[in-house]
Amino acid sequence: MSAKPSTRSEPVKKSPHADTKVDVKAQGVSTKRRPSTMRSSKNLASAPLLREVFAQTRTSHFRDFLKNLLLELCQVDTTPSPDVTRMREAENRCFGILERELAALKFEAARLERRAIDPAIQTHPNYSQLHFTKTSTRPEALSPEEVYAGRSNLLYVAPGNNSRGPGSSVALNAHLDVVAPYFGPRLTGKVVHGRGACDDKGPVVGIIAALRVLSAAMAKTGHTWNRNVVGMFVVEEETGGNGSLSLATDRDLKRLYDMVLVSECTGLKIYPANRGAVWYRAELQPPRGVSAFEMFAFINEEMEKEGAAIRTESRHELFPQRPVQTCHGMIGAFGEHPSRICGEMSFSIQFQREPNPTTENLLQDCLEAGLTGYVGAYGDKTTVKDPATGKPMVGRHYDLRRTHNGFEIDVHGAAGHMGSIRERDGAITKAAYLVRSLIYSKARLEQEGGAMRLELGTESTTTTLEHLALEGGQGFVPTHNIGEVMQRLERAAHRGAEVYLRRIGRPEPADQVVKVTYEKLHNVAFDGDPNSPAMVDAIEAARTCGLWNDEPVLGWTVSCDARLFATEHPGMPVLTFGPGQLVHAHSDHEQIDIEEIRAAAEFIAVFLLLHTATLAEHPGGTSSTSPGPENGRTTGTRGTRP
Repeated sequence: MSAKPSTRSEPVKKSPHADTKVDVKAQGVSTKRRPSTMRSSKNLASAPLLREVFAQTRTSHFRDFLKNLLLELCQVDTTPSPDVTRMREAENRCFGILERELAALKFEAARLERRAIDPAIQTHPNYSQLHFTKTSTRPEALSPEEVYAGRSNLLYVAPGNNSRGPGSSVALNAHLDVVAPYFGPRLTGKVVHGRGACDDKGPVVGIIAALRVLSAAMAKTGHTWNRNVVGMFVVEEETGGNGSLSLATDRDLKRLYDMVLVSECTGLKIYPANRGAVWYRAELQPPRGVSAFEMFAFINEEMEKEGAAIRTESRHELFPQRPVQTCHGMIGAFGEHPSRICGEMSFSIQFQREPNPTTENLLQDCLEAGLTGYVGAYGDKTTVKDPATGKPMVGRHYDLRRTHNGFEIDVHGAAGHMGSIRERDGAITKAAYLVRSLIYSKARLEQEGGAMRLELGTESTTTTLEHLALEGGQGFVPTHNIGEVMQRLERAAHRGAEVYLRRIGRPEPADQVVKVTYEKLHNVAFDGDPNSPAMVDAIEAARTCGLWNDEPVLGWTVSCDARLFATEHPGMPVLTFGPGQLVHAHSDHEQIDIEEIRAAAEFIAVFLLLHTATLAEHPGGTSSTSPGPENGRTTGTRGTRP
């Protein structure tokens, strides 16, 4: 029977964890490979239902469906906005598109619901402050009641009949919001370009397409769901995760699922763990006559050093890559998002007298010395091809222009997701290297040109800043508690300020001139069980679809809403998987290959059939009963652990 939209909105049950701090510690889990006793993926693929699935997912008609749905979703600008009405309207447009597709499915007793976001989540430790609602005329953020009035997440529930003992109910989660700046979609061959194509509307399309395929295939073979399948299409992931938090803390909803698969741009890899991330905001308020911009360069240096130290301490079996990134995403008016690598920024150098050739030569030497230090630490991205364009990732490191009494410098980097900071290029940290080099030789430069002043921005846009805000993110793995990371970043910012203040002979305590806060995203790291039955079935599904290469099980190198479900429901399997390459997420060239979405949809379809034990022809396996979803029946876990 086709699903019909519902307007029911139930209050979220307050989580028993709402007044306690969530801390997920390393569990000493292993990265064992799957045993040789596993069932043959070749035999599994021959099951009539799976043959019917593959017959649909490997056609040009299916690829056209993926392409057209993604282009339609990407035409809607779902970036955060202080105009909450605009956000609500954009979300509703996307929900309408998804409801159109989901209402056409043939699962018996399936239902659609726009479930309201409960403002009561504001008391939860994982709640993210509504910073995006602040404006220059409204410096205080809107209240949760104002922001979430009339806003919701979209749910789709296909109930199981609990006809067999094994199997678990599965929730599929993906987000519809995107980062700024928005740019519309376009198609080049098999690739869709546009904001959200990779993060996260492509994964949304993968879920919809998997359910669409299963609806037709199961109707043809006579199968019905053994366990529940719950679709969660959420808002506000990019701003901290309040959409998923409202669902994770909903105890009525939790009765409908036993595990969660969060679909993100993992490059078709399956991860039972995520690194954590915290966004910082450093307010620089130096005493009168002290340059906030010059101080920034030393604060940046100490925060980079602290991030490197945390990375050194981050040995963990699931994270051998040590994905401990330090990203500075915004400074003053430059940058769009704390966890989006800043690709461009400018600063100016003004002298008391018109610079002579000696001054100009020395200044250029200082800039080159600073650049040499930066390239030595982070690599020369002018020699690296951007996979999205085939051109150098960075054309030039900086441009130097002469003005009447000084110079303007445009610093170039390569924007992208903070998780790809080592593959991309951060303009803010690069600028900090240049600025410090100039300050180190300031006395000699002033001998030639008179008093020198460095300011953020160009001559046409710069103003003398007494206060300056720097925002960014710090990644970490389960070896570190989020509270410790926040304390260390704050101390690093204070050290940097103190180094600069003492250098210029000022006695002020650093904690009086730099204030570090964490009002935005604060994602804990989590390490799930790599041997869980959910991971076993996910590996088997990946093998069946040709996506698994007998590789070690690892944690994902970035953070997402998965951690909200993992921390709210300890012990529940939470996996992250989806189409799209992280290097394209948040970038100026965001894109996704339709073939990746096709492969992801196929995997999700097979995984759902396996983990819900709906594939009746699927032989073997062990089962154990456990408290099941709603109506008091039991559900089980099955499969041999890897």
